[in-house]
Amino acid sequence: MQILIMIIQFVLGLSIIVGIHELGHMLFAKLFGMRVESYTIGFPPKIFRFKWGETEYGIGALPLGGSVKIAGMIDESLDTKHLKQAPQPWEFRAKPAWQRLLVMLGGIIFNTVSGLLIYICITLMLGDTYLSKEEVNKHGILPNPTGIMLGFQEGDKIVNINGKDFNNFAEVISPRTLLKTNGYYTVERNGQEVRINIPSNLLEKLAEKKASIEFIVPRTPFEVKGIQPHSGAQKAGLRPGDQIMAINGQPTPYFNQLQAVLLANAGQQVEIAYLRGGKLQKTVAPINAAGKLGFCSRPLLRYEKRKYNLGQAIVIGSTRAIEVVKTNIIALGKIITGKVSASKSLSGPIGIAQIFGTHFDWVHFWSIVGFLSIILAFTNLLPIPALDGGHAIFLSYELITGRKVPDKVLENVQKVGLVILLLLIGYGFFNDLRKLFW
Repeated sequence: MQILIMIIQFVLGLSIIVGIHELGHMLFAKLFGMRVESYTIGFPPKIFRFKWGETEYGIGALPLGGSVKIAGMIDESLDTKHLKQAPQPWEFRAKPAWQRLLVMLGGIIFNTVSGLLIYICITLMLGDTYLSKEEVNKHGILPNPTGIMLGFQEGDKIVNINGKDFNNFAEVISPRTLLKTNGYYTVERNGQEVRINIPSNLLEKLAEKKASIEFIVPRTPFEVKGIQPHSGAQKAGLRPGDQIMAINGQPTPYFNQLQAVLLANAGQQVEIAYLRGGKLQKTVAPINAAGKLGFCSRPLLRYEKRKYNLGQAIVIGSTRAIEVVKTNIIALGKIITGKVSASKSLSGPIGIAQIFGTHFDWVHFWSIVGFLSIILAFTNLLPIPALDGGHAIFLSYELITGRKVPDKVLENVQKVGLVILLLLIGYGFFNDLRKLFW
């Protein structure tokens, strides 16, 4: 069932993103009087189609792309029959270069605008809920094995990132932070400042080990939230709101410390020191064979909450969308220069589907749609033949020089571009399979 939920989200999300992209091409073409022969979401064979006016609308069986067929344009269909005849007024090739350029950039424009709107709407509706630097540094951080390998120690307090102050703890492990060239953290440890360098290929290493990007998390103080019947916690007389401070004299103010001490005393009777109403009290309790006391906990970290008006949401949402582009430019630069391995960083359809996850949450779903819409706009702007950016290069040349690129050249470039595009898709798909099975 979880796999089905992931597939449904992937198909729906990708259909929305591709549909918006192709809609941009189609609407600009119709605006300039070009004949749009078909608008399709997905690749053939078509499972649904209908005709409205001059345009056939359809849905393909393979939800990995889409197309808009504009009369008189050399596209991925490589239909060149029209080149043997004189240009007709309704054809793409008969229109001024600036109009053709806007048609080619229409998908990028629509994806960018839709991505911005999604980021703005989410920011406006939800605001921000985050852990502040000040709150985390009251207790320090807890590194996992990757964090320990980098040089972090339990209880470290992060002073700054790359020499700059920060407020939201999420900035500590944001992709842009991890991709920064010569990036580093400054932490306070036992009253002294320590520098911890960020490896340039950290994200690659995390992906290779299938490790979480959260290599450090805040240490979490806690209190008892609920007691399981017939458990050691019930026998000890613990109540909701109690704070367990020590087990057999070993301090346990943080949940990870409690877990370690309970496991070490599995199957034994222990003395528990706890706070109730500000007073320290003691009791005894049996720990079961699995190292459990039998209660559920409530974290005591205080989250900051902030709401934004429309103007603030526009600025903040747009800034976050721009950050997505900046991060991907940095990542692409590292791949091109060989600082990050392409085989370990690039993903295909399976990797994209995994981003959506196996549980549906509308905020997460639309966040991913907004993210991928911006990514699709950025990717299509790259000057690769067969992509919109490749077409835009030739049209820009025509605008600047006044000389049109010969149709035969465009046809051959389109063929080369399609081969490159198919190879990239195949490469991404192979990487997905490699990450799953090797």
